[in-house]
Amino acid sequence: MRKLLVALCLALLAQTARAEDVVIKLATLAPQGSTWHNLLKELADRWSQLSGGKVKLRIYAGGTQGSEGDMVRKMSVGQLQAASISAVGMHDVVKEPQALSVPGMIDSQAEFQAVFPKVEPKLDQLLEQKGYVALQWAQIGFIKFFCTKPYQTPAAMGDAKIFAWDGDPASVEAWKAAGFRPVVLSSTDMMPSLQTGMINCIANVPSYVLAARLHDRAPNMIDVNWGYLIGATLVRKDAWNKVPAELRPKLIAAARELGQRVDAEVRKQNEDAVAAMKRQGLNVVKADPAPWRAAAERAWPVVRGKVVPAAFFDDVKRARDEYRASHK
Repeated sequence: MRKLLVALCLALLAQTARAEDVVIKLATLAPQGSTWHNLLKELADRWSQLSGGKVKLRIYAGGTQGSEGDMVRKMSVGQLQAASISAVGMHDVVKEPQALSVPGMIDSQAEFQAVFPKVEPKLDQLLEQKGYVALQWAQIGFIKFFCTKPYQTPAAMGDAKIFAWDGDPASVEAWKAAGFRPVVLSSTDMMPSLQTGMINCIANVPSYVLAARLHDRAPNMIDVNWGYLIGATLVRKDAWNKVPAELRPKLIAAARELGQRVDAEVRKQNEDAVAAMKRQGLNVVKADPAPWRAAAERAWPVVRGKVVPAAFFDDVKRARDEYRASHK
């Protein structure tokens, strides 16, 4: 009888210990084996070490959980607890981060580093109001056009069919205002749509294009910076609150440390990606940036107020203009 009671007590203790473990399922579009995926795996190891195995981060990479919009929807119903997504994917949670990725808004990493700290507290507050915590923000890099033809100007792209993210009709309207022909698709449909000719241009960062092998079908890169893509790793606040309070600062510090490593390496990653794709046949198309900048700014009246709240758009532009005025 005593042995039975001891066994029951041990079983109950084991169940209690397992109940205290926190499992956070995180999804990302980052391809398997990419730098971002490897850093997330490193974060999972760090969290396990720092928590003594109590916090487990399970990573689903390569779009296995669907598009970024799908990831956000799965987070909203608790199927996922976290996601590493771009500012575009975040628009279903908060729209404001897209202000930093507006085409033509940010011209350099130095500009971003001057502007972002001025708006970061507001972004964190907006996410918290929606029930999310930003574990870290990330600079993903400058967006370039990759096309099946070597276009040099926006005017020459009259026949171009450009990928546009689904779920954001205002952004589609902005593409049209800039003079382009957007085709709305899920992000997981980029490669098959390039293969079938449904689209013939995509706008993304070189490191992602290389990792996803999109340059195999769109081998012409227009050498103009279209926009500056940022992202974040978000976790549901209710899931984060299950992590013991004394562990949270350590875990978030580890996430931000790894995020800073990504930021420090992002320019080299994208430069290396272009070099690698050139060795594989990529054609880099030199172009005058002025017509592209003008096309980007034609979309601003739509972006301001429809894609991004007008007040926040103005805050970002004001901070950018202040930086430019002091760094002529």
